[in-house]
Amino acid sequence: MPVECISWLDPKPGQVFVDGTLGGGGHTRMLAEKVGNQGQIISFDRDAIPIERAEETLKGLPVAVVQSNFTEIPSVLDQMGIQHVDGVLLDLGLSSDQLEDRERGFSFESDGPLDLRFDPTEGEAASEILGYLPEKLLADLIFNNGEERLSRRIARKICERRKTEPIETACQLAQLVISCYPRVRGKRNQIHPATRTFQALRIAVNQELSSLEKALKVLPGILKPGGRLAIISFHSLEDRPVKEAFRDDPRLKPLTKKPARPTDNEVAENPRSRSAKLRVAERVEIEQ
Repeated sequence: MPVECISWLDPKPGQVFVDGTLGGGGHTRMLAEKVGNQGQIISFDRDAIPIERAEETLKGLPVAVVQSNFTEIPSVLDQMGIQHVDGVLLDLGLSSDQLEDRERGFSFESDGPLDLRFDPTEGEAASEILGYLPEKLLADLIFNNGEERLSRRIARKICERRKTEPIETACQLAQLVISCYPRVRGKRNQIHPATRTFQALRIAVNQELSSLEKALKVLPGILKPGGRLAIISFHSLEDRPVKEAFRDDPRLKPLTKKPARPTDNEVAENPRSRSAKLRVAERVEIEQ
C-alpha cells in the first residue's frame, strides 16, 4: 500500500522518518524521494539480505540502513543523536523477496532447510522446534499463532512423522499439513492449507508478536508532536494489538477509524496485499 502510506505519513522536504521494516526497499525509496537530500530515512531490518541489496538499490538517497529489530529503534536513534522523528512506518510480516527465498523455508515448495528466521543467527530454526516440542504445546502454538482450526490434527501428525524421520524442509511440512485437510473441490482463491501453520511457526521463531507489543510501547515516544505512526498488518493477531494501542495510548490519536485497505488494482497486481490493513495514529501532546 505505498500510495496510502505516503498519503497518510505526508513526508515533506527536510523531515526525518523511520522505516522499521526495509524489505524490498519500496517504502524507503518513496519516503527518501519525498524528504530529499535535506531529510533522512533510517531503515531497519533483521534480515541481512535486504540490507545488502539496499546498499546498491538505494545508493544516492538519504538513507541509513541498520540491521536490527524495530524494537531497537529508540536506542539506535539515540546513538545517532536523533531524539525525535516525523514519522515511523512498520510493514509487518514477510516481504515478497522472503516469500521467494527457497533457502530458508519461506516458500512451501522449498527443499531447503525449514528455518523461517528473519535473522538466521538468532534463536532456533522452525525444524528444531518441530523436533522436540510436545504435541499439546505444538498444537497450542499452531492454534494461537496461526488461528488454525486443525491444529491438533496437524500437531499429532507431526509428532507421528518425527518418530520415523525428521521434518527438515518446507516442502515436507507443507505436504504433511495438506494431508490433514479434507479435499475440497470447486473453491477458488483459497489460501494454501499450510499458510496458517507456517505463519504460526514463523511468528514463534521470530517472536513477532512480542516484538510488536514492545514496539507499540516505545515508538510513540520517538515521535514529534504531530508525527505519525503507520502500521500495515496482515492478520488479526497483528491488527488487534495495533488497534488497541492506537485507541488506548494517551500519546496517540487514531487517524484511521477503520483500517485502510488496498485497492482492487493493487490486489490484482500483488495478490499478497489482499489481507493488508493500514492503521495510522498521530502523536499528541499530553496535558499535565
